[in-house]
Amino acid sequence: MTIQTPDWVKHAVFYQIFPDRFAIGQQPHPHLQQHPNWENWNTPPTLQGYKGGDLWGVIEKLDYLQNLGINTLYFTPIFQSTCNHRYHTHDYYQIDPIIGGNPAFDALLTAAHHRNIKIVLDGVFNHASRGFFFFNDILENGSNSPWIDWFTIYDWPLSAYDGSLPANYKGWADNRALPVFNHDNPDVREYLMQIAEHWIRLGIDGWRLDVPFEITTAGFWQEFRDRVKAINPEAYIVGEIWGDARHWLDGTQFDGVMNYLFTAPTIAFTAGDLVVMDLVESRSYAPYPALLAPAYAQKIQALLDLYPWEIQLTQLNQLASHDTARLISIAQGDRASVELATLLLLTFPGAVSIYYGDEVGLVGALDPDARRGFPAEADWDRELLNYHRELIALRHAHRALRIGTYRVLSAEGNGYAFVRSLDDTKIIVAVNIGMESVQISLDLTSLGLPSRPERVVFGAAKIDYNGRELTIDLPPRSGCILM
Repeated sequence: MTIQTPDWVKHAVFYQIFPDRFAIGQQPHPHLQQHPNWENWNTPPTLQGYKGGDLWGVIEKLDYLQNLGINTLYFTPIFQSTCNHRYHTHDYYQIDPIIGGNPAFDALLTAAHHRNIKIVLDGVFNHASRGFFFFNDILENGSNSPWIDWFTIYDWPLSAYDGSLPANYKGWADNRALPVFNHDNPDVREYLMQIAEHWIRLGIDGWRLDVPFEITTAGFWQEFRDRVKAINPEAYIVGEIWGDARHWLDGTQFDGVMNYLFTAPTIAFTAGDLVVMDLVESRSYAPYPALLAPAYAQKIQALLDLYPWEIQLTQLNQLASHDTARLISIAQGDRASVELATLLLLTFPGAVSIYYGDEVGLVGALDPDARRGFPAEADWDRELLNYHRELIALRHAHRALRIGTYRVLSAEGNGYAFVRSLDDTKIIVAVNIGMESVQISLDLTSLGLPSRPERVVFGAAKIDYNGRELTIDLPPRSGCILM
């Protein structure tokens, strides 16, 4: 079959926002709480505390985001919930009142689309919460509830809060706070499909799907795709799959996945022995052990061979997310690791995703620390911000960096080089992860790249060309882009 994916995603630079921590609106708007009990914005976050970020604040940050080069926003869950991360859904049809409710989201959607910025929401369709009305009815009425078959009940009585007693129902990862839907129940299935359709009709541009591998009901995700695409054929469907995702990327389910198969080797290559093992060993990816260029090239080539090209171009590539520590912390504060990895991210096929604050040097260990408040402007790493802005602008300016083919040219020791090609445009990217300068020599004729590179458009490399061989002289811990 011919695989079709949304064309706009191939050109997208996503910005992942954790709503409680990005921005608090400063302009007057109706708020349900006039005297909220927020945590201090600048202190390390706690598991259960709220810092008060809202969607009005996101609207006020759209100038900043557009200036950075962002053209798509991905939000972790925004539906009504009783936790700061909102993966415990209470009502799938209501935006949480803490972040402004449905009026704030309507205003955000309008303002973003006016700027040609798309919106992707997080769909948590495997489980709900104890406060979800249908499950709460079971807690109130026991075996008399009409919603029993919406969940998997093992025995009575249910114990939703007392950990000394069996929960007696299925919870995600045995967490009694997250009752799992019975997806084999056709009423449950229809309910979830209608939620997906509802928000697509209202104008969102796609769904990021939380733990979709937990839903094993035959045909569920195929139907989900068919019904979403029937409303908007260009809607993006991206799943949270951390490993080999071929099962879900056959053209009948998802357009892409969160591409941790890119994340892990890229961190292992650029941060190497700096990686703090305590921050990565417990995660579902492995950015270790340290890689040199040949091993990195091997992993990248294996990844490029794993999926059809149409899928490669709509993968969601990131260096960090709300489920990982931030790279700056993983690499013990080493900015060069972040810059090298960001260069590889912004020049790799597929959509780019930047986790809020990474572009200004926001630190963060594992959850909840990786979900800190976005820093005040005085605390920004301006050089890192400009580095991101310049690379994003180059990506937007050159189609070859977005949809051009990717071919490794050289991978020896600490030096790695590849070319992105589209029609007559060839763009060479080279990096040196080492602590000493390296020279990367490329026989352009034998590589099928006969023309002289015009210039270095990014980085401090020096180049020499003798009519056949191109030599790239890279300073320590640096990278470059050649046109």
